[in-house]
Amino acid sequence: MKCAAHPEVETNLSCGRCGIPICPRCLVQTPVGARCRKCANLKRLPTFEISPQQYVRATLMGVGLAAAIGIAWSWFWGAVSLFNFLVAAGVGYAIAEVLSLSVNRKRGRGLQVIAAACVVISYVIGNVGLSSGVLTFFAGFDLYDLLVPAFGIVVAVVRLQ
Repeated sequence: MKCAAHPEVETNLSCGRCGIPICPRCLVQTPVGARCRKCANLKRLPTFEISPQQYVRATLMGVGLAAAIGIAWSWFWGAVSLFNFLVAAGVGYAIAEVLSLSVNRKRGRGLQVIAAACVVISYVIGNVGLSSGVLTFFAGFDLYDLLVPAFGIVVAVVRLQ
């Protein structure tokens, strides 16, 4: 047998659905066996197809929520300073959940980037609100101040995978 797409290649493989001969270059491995490219019908899952309008909606929702959470975080910063990792995890999860809900439970790399940026925005608003100025915010920056938003980012990104 010769491959239907590459007549110079001999093969013993055939599509499991339509039966045309295919070579290893034409083969698409699917959960039900080897298929030709036409029968495999490779498409992205609808869960990961996000339109530009949905990105805009997710960005607006995320920034609004990040601002609200950042203001609330600045009020409670001193009271929960030892538990800021837990607060950051909650912030990351809340932002990721709202972003996912705003685009009908879709997920993807773009939403992960938006969620990570929103976690950073909420953290910066919380810290600037606490320190009452940008200069004071950057003067007291240490490793702990990098780990807290990083933890929130990880939670948000994992939630949107």
